Amino acid sequence: MSPVQGADIAATWTATTLPGGPFLSRRGPDLWLEEVRLADLAKEFGTPLYVYSRSAMRAAAAEYQQALANRPHLLCYAMKANSSLAVIKTFADMGLGFDIVSGGELARVIAAGGDPAKVVFSGVGKSRIEMAEALKAGVKCFNVESESELLTLSAVSSSLGQTAAVSLRVNPDVDAKTHPYISTGLKGNKFGVAHERARAAYALAARLPGIRVVGIDCHIGSQITEVAPYLDALERLLDLVEQVEADGALIHHIDLGGGLGITYTDEQPPAAGMLIAQLLARIEARGHGHRELLMEPGRSLVGNAGVMLTEVLVLKPSPEKNFCIVDAAMNDLIRPAMYQAWMGIVPCSQRFGEAMTWDVVGPVCESGDWLGRDRALTLKIGDMLAVLSAGAYGMTMASNYNTRPRAAEVMVDGDQATLIRRRETVQELFCNDILPA
Repeated sequence: MSPVQGADIAATWTATTLPGGPFLSRRGPDLWLEEVRLADLAKEFGTPLYVYSRSAMRAAAAEYQQALANRPHLLCYAMKANSSLAVIKTFADMGLGFDIVSGGELARVIAAGGDPAKVVFSGVGKSRIEMAEALKAGVKCFNVESESELLTLSAVSSSLGQTAAVSLRVNPDVDAKTHPYISTGLKGNKFGVAHERARAAYALAARLPGIRVVGIDCHIGSQITEVAPYLDALERLLDLVEQVEADGALIHHIDLGGGLGITYTDEQPPAAGMLIAQLLARIEARGHGHRELLMEPGRSLVGNAGVMLTEVLVLKPSPEKNFCIVDAAMNDLIRPAMYQAWMGIVPCSQRFGEAMTWDVVGPVCESGDWLGRDRALTLKIGDMLAVLSAGAYGMTMASNYNTRPRAAEVMVDGDQATLIRRRETVQELFCNDILPA
């Protein structure tokens, strides 16, 4: 490949496939997020560094809000995707509720100024302590995932003299056509009440003290790129609503979960507005338009709003593979190692010259420590790279493996960049350790 060809390919790639809509752009050789040059942020705050566009997050949430505007609804951000307080506050300020899966996430919602009355508590293994905390905080409802959980929640709420509003999460046995690790709506998955057990579970809920049935819920997976699985799940859910109400229960809301995918490489997920329009049309046609509709988007609100910046430490050509070793690792971004996920990797400042094919890897002592394989890049030691579409399941899944401090986080809003989480220090990583006498 000639130097000119390498430059042409790199320029074409960045011009046509940068995710993030109008918020992430190449201006000349430099990569910008909103009105901030990413290379400048890497120099100011160090690397690895997560950077998020506030405007991109708001635009993604607004698309859902506009599509749902003419009917009773609650949009709940699935905060497991990114639980930074600044991110939570961004959505709370827009009036969103939150889908949580732990007591810790509830504490984050409250700390960020979110409204507990707009919180739905999901998850297959809520502890008694978490249930009690949620009841005292006044969450909107519990998405209950088993009959065993119903019994425990009944005991906890009764002991507190309270009534827990519940929505049963039903497993509709629908294939979301996504990675098996993030598929949640099949019979073999651990989530939800089996479809054939749902009527009996609702009958049990109606008999239990301290329990009030308010809704029905399903969530079939994550990174879904087709409308059909949603429609299939909805049909099965509406069938159950009619059966359960015939049995005497009242279903006030329908919760369709989240899971809408984003573009990492060549995926073409439906726009949120188009998905919602088709769901609403089906709901109306079945005569359920009067019910409140809940949705729990996560990745689709934050995924393409974020990047992770990392510095090239070592360039290590070899006969079999060329390795570009960077200062970010699998502890900073686990998706490639865990899901074999493809994420775009581009230079913060484009070099012109002959591109080589590199595996972009981290310094952690694992062969699985990689961020991208077989990437055509023109590189020098000290270059800054941006891993794209890193706003979801990046920092929120980070760890301290190899005693590595977790990265800092920055929020960009227009031409302003604000540190929203400082970088950990090594000393903080073992401050809770106790040496035996």
